[in-house]
Amino acid sequence: MAGRIVAKVVNRIRDAKEKEELDLSKCDLIQVPDAVYLMMKSVTLRICDLSGNLLQKLPSKFPVRFPDITELDLGENKLTTLPDELRKIENLKVLNVSGNRIQVLPHVVYELNKLRALDAKNNVLTELDVTKLKRMLSLTEIDLQDNPLPEQLSTELLEIKVFTVLLGDSDPVGAQLEEVE
Repeated sequence: MAGRIVAKVVNRIRDAKEKEELDLSKCDLIQVPDAVYLMMKSVTLRICDLSGNLLQKLPSKFPVRFPDITELDLGENKLTTLPDELRKIENLKVLNVSGNRIQVLPHVVYELNKLRALDAKNNVLTELDVTKLKRMLSLTEIDLQDNPLPEQLSTELLEIKVFTVLLGDSDPVGAQLEEVE
């Protein structure tokens, strides 16, 4: 079983070298393998999918080594936070952290100046800074569905007029989608 997983990871890394897209989704990873850093030493990575694994943290060296990523999918892992070094990925436009164990939106997210879409649904989010979200001028959509956000916070989010806010079950009025223009 472990041998098959290693072979799967190595094959996907080889594929990534040509496409600048690394797909290590659903590989049962508990950490980002060192082979990723070694085998992709001279590769510019644009898209990275680490979803559906067992990651409890994203190593701080990952964003430092792959600063050119524009889309990062960390969904369906066991993350509780993100490393401060994520700010090194200056052109990150899409970030998926859905289906994790994040309670407080990490402060580094507010520093991602080119972020357009943030998917943070299905976490255990109870805290985020609405004022800082409003300052994220590139952000056009944030998905916070299925989080236990306090009613006051949900109300503040729905008042944002710059981007689409998806609240779903955590929306105090029960709307599936509230688009504020």
